[in-house]
Amino acid sequence: MKKKTRRTLDQDDPLCCCEYIDRHGGRSHMAACCCDCEDLDEACDRWMTKKTQNPDSLSRVMATVSDRLRVPWISGARQVDISVIPPLILLPVFLHIAALHYLLGILVLTAVPIMILWYYYFTHRKKGRTLFFLSLALFSLFYMFYLFITQVVPQGDVNHFQMGAVTAGVALTVIFLIITKRGPGYVRPQLNDTHSTVTYHKPPPDVDAAYLNGAQHQVVIANREQTDESGTEQQGVQKRNWCAVCKVVRPPRAGHCRICGVCILRLDHHCVWINSCVGQANHRNFLLTLVFFLLTSLYGISLVLRSVCPVQNVMTALFYCPDVYNQFSSALCFTCAWYSSIVTGGLLHLLLLQLINVSFNVTEREARLALREKTARSRLWGLIVDTGVYSRGFRSNWIEFLTMNKASEPSNQKPSDLV
Repeated sequence: MKKKTRRTLDQDDPLCCCEYIDRHGGRSHMAACCCDCEDLDEACDRWMTKKTQNPDSLSRVMATVSDRLRVPWISGARQVDISVIPPLILLPVFLHIAALHYLLGILVLTAVPIMILWYYYFTHRKKGRTLFFLSLALFSLFYMFYLFITQVVPQGDVNHFQMGAVTAGVALTVIFLIITKRGPGYVRPQLNDTHSTVTYHKPPPDVDAAYLNGAQHQVVIANREQTDESGTEQQGVQKRNWCAVCKVVRPPRAGHCRICGVCILRLDHHCVWINSCVGQANHRNFLLTLVFFLLTSLYGISLVLRSVCPVQNVMTALFYCPDVYNQFSSALCFTCAWYSSIVTGGLLHLLLLQLINVSFNVTEREARLALREKTARSRLWGLIVDTGVYSRGFRSNWIEFLTMNKASEPSNQKPSDLV
């Protein structure tokens, strides 16, 4: 009994910068990252003795490695997501290999998008959260900016105004990305519907961390299904809009994201590039992030091509730039311009779809559901989808989009007030 009490007291002591609470609830230290790894020892023993591995042995080893991969922090070591690391290593390696020869450039710039699309469909099918795409997006932005400063600017072909414009574009893209990441607008339980609360002392892994507002505790409110004197029609609407996972009655156009694990107001889609949903609260900022990124990328690509191929036209230089592979620095800049062009083309297509959907007052989620149920009119090979439910004309649709409220969340409600 005394031993158990002492252990509880030790757990309540403040953590130093290199200590953390592991996935089993025990207190551990970063220096012991290679100690007492029973899962890895068991897998190695089975491999040495030529025994068959357990079906979940690899997943348990990866979970242990992910749990022990941490960096020192003030209030305890913070966990680092493994999916953040591959883009930081593979992107520079692939770009430098592509700059060695134009045939290698064709091979790499063809294989990289295919691998990214394959990983996207793999993670999308499993409905899992990953920071790989957000890490790839941010590192691509900063790495391209770094090469622009170190490789293009020293050649003297970029003046101070052009340098300032590119820097301002990168800064605005990051600022609006941070604003977009604040939250898409969550469906919160209403005070008059609440009858009980359940507190989780550890955030569930399948729930968006932004839903917790940075807190260590989450309170899940269970709503009771309401009955009203207005008849069966209102009860049918409530039953149709009831979310059995979040235990809330969703307002019109709201939806449940299976990746984030929460209900979103006016859910458009879950964007893997920002690792968050796009909804009522951040849809405008999401479009602004795309606009600033595309403008910065297009302007930066034109400056790079003018520097490495000053004789050719900008559009011509992207497809024909003689002697660009004679110097490694110019070949690297040319390869990065091609990589940026591929990324820009994909995001330009995404922005075009978003603008069309806003013009017809339809969300991406509503468009997919309407096409699946064959209740929408589709034109231009599915590029334009008109459900005819919420559209009130081009001008009215854009006014509604630009003036819609961020979220209808209760202000400053404490968990104790909702019991």
